[in-house]
Amino acid sequence: MDNPQALLRIENLRVSYRSGKAYNTVVKGVTFDLGRERLGIVGESGSGKSTIGRALLKLLPTAKIEADRMDFGGTDLLAAGEKQMLAIRGRRISMILQDPKFSLNPVHRVGDQIAEAYRVHNRASAQIARQKTLEMLEAVKIRDPERVFGLYPHEVSGGMGQRIMIAMMLIPEPQIIIADEPTSALDVTVRMQVLNILNELVTNKGIGLIMISHDLNLVRNFCDRVLVMRYGEVVEERPARDMKNCTHPYTQGLLAAQPHIGGSRGPLPVLNREVVSRDTKEVHA
Repeated sequence: MDNPQALLRIENLRVSYRSGKAYNTVVKGVTFDLGRERLGIVGESGSGKSTIGRALLKLLPTAKIEADRMDFGGTDLLAAGEKQMLAIRGRRISMILQDPKFSLNPVHRVGDQIAEAYRVHNRASAQIARQKTLEMLEAVKIRDPERVFGLYPHEVSGGMGQRIMIAMMLIPEPQIIIADEPTSALDVTVRMQVLNILNELVTNKGIGLIMISHDLNLVRNFCDRVLVMRYGEVVEERPARDMKNCTHPYTQGLLAAQPHIGGSRGPLPVLNREVVSRDTKEVHA
């Protein structure tokens, strides 16, 4: 049964790339709903996590994207043309990328880049866009936003750069945010600040958040639900608070491979990467 509160409904999403005359499928039949919640998608590098985020925004020009359903608030994302997607990207669904060094334009001041994101989706003067930008910089806990407005990307720290990226994605006031490893390059203190900002958005503004990460410990402590991916498939879906009761051997392996304060000082278990069937849980050679 459909969740009436869902902002996004995805059924049997498949993403493939051409390899010679055939197609190599890298996302295999992924299904999930997203409400006004924090949904985590975790797995090792190459499991298809980021591919899902980019597929939702149709940012994979060389890929074949198929699905039984890709519904966003009554809009069929699969059938939407590029003009329609331009009105959705940023304005209604934003994506926070993991490294501001590669996402921010190095030759433009950060304030001008945030203001541009606002003016692309709103008819506003440069003065109004500047004021909105200063307010957003303050909202993401940046001190002295007037000074930061005029800085170039190379003049800000990694943590500040990530908050600037968040400000740029939030200023159009989207309904859904896809956060792709938004804290991977940050120290613990700044990481908590960024997570608090995202948490306030879900709690106070009622957005839907997709948190893509390889850090299972972070996701299970921050998100409401977790999808565990392996080789392009969702092998387990569970409430985040219930991850300790996971049943799939792969999820159990991910959890066991994490160090714990006060835990054993012996070598951590090595994750078994043999192919495990999601349905039978049998190990195949």
